[in-house]
Amino acid sequence: MTPTLYPIRFQPLFQYRMWGGDKLSKELGKAVTEPSIGESWELSAVDQAETMVSEGPLKGEKLSTLVSRYQADLVGRKVWEQFGEEFPLLIKFIDAQAPLSVQVHPNDAWARKHHDSFGKNEMWYILQADLNAELILGFEESISAEVYQDALASGTLETLLHKEKVTAGDAFFIPTGRVHAIGAGVLLAEIQQTSDVTYRIYDYNRVDSKTGKTRTLHTKMAQSVADFSAAESYATLYQKKINQQNTLINTSYFSTHYVLLEGTIQRNYQTLDSFVVLIGVEGVCELTYHNKAFSLKRGEVLLIPASLGTISLQGDKASLLEVHMP
Repeated sequence: MTPTLYPIRFQPLFQYRMWGGDKLSKELGKAVTEPSIGESWELSAVDQAETMVSEGPLKGEKLSTLVSRYQADLVGRKVWEQFGEEFPLLIKFIDAQAPLSVQVHPNDAWARKHHDSFGKNEMWYILQADLNAELILGFEESISAEVYQDALASGTLETLLHKEKVTAGDAFFIPTGRVHAIGAGVLLAEIQQTSDVTYRIYDYNRVDSKTGKTRTLHTKMAQSVADFSAAESYATLYQKKINQQNTLINTSYFSTHYVLLEGTIQRNYQTLDSFVVLIGVEGVCELTYHNKAFSLKRGEVLLIPASLGTISLQGDKASLLEVHMP
């Protein structure tokens, strides 16, 4: 007998990164036992890096298995018709003790042609940031490909990049083509298309202690997909009205909303025709479905299948992100 769907929690996959620190355990309570774990993949259908259900009747099942078995009941009719058995989103927490490489991601068309993959539009929600921590987001001023090439060759690229200091609660959408990097001292939640395609532009000439080597750069591919224009603003501004859905972004790739709870609210997801991902970003929220309670703490993720409909959310100044397909 096929188990009935319910709010699903997955076992995170911890990923070593040479720039990783210890905030995943210290700040988010992750059961990390190794040093330099930079990423916790919370919801992933990436080949060879799939998350598995951690509790309930579906415990031990891979995300891709659930998509194949439940189809539209899990992901929504429109999502199933568009993506089939490819789950379209990847959810992570990222801890940068040292800065990430300056990098860029390709769009869908380029990624399909060269990697048989989705492109990688993504957004960041800052969970914690050390004093004066910053992100690299695009360029200060629009430049030409020639100026970019000269700066890269002379080692002065950083002088052209826009740097933005960040604090907890800041949010940013990073479209494909935007040159970017997470700076040292930043802990964030990342919502992205299901893709692991990254082109490194500059990596501070670092040597990975595990391999004894510098990491591969993707200079030509990066230049082919990079957007050299500057944006008027890089931050995503949003409201924080209590017990309401506050929209951060609506894109053709995913939509993200911020919810600040004081008391109990009902959320009816039936009309979305999409799964919903809930990401705990502050405090503790209690979700109730069919008289069964599920906790959602800061640093935790729940997948709400499309067929579930109405759920109850309760919290005392707890906040979460709601993510769904458009």
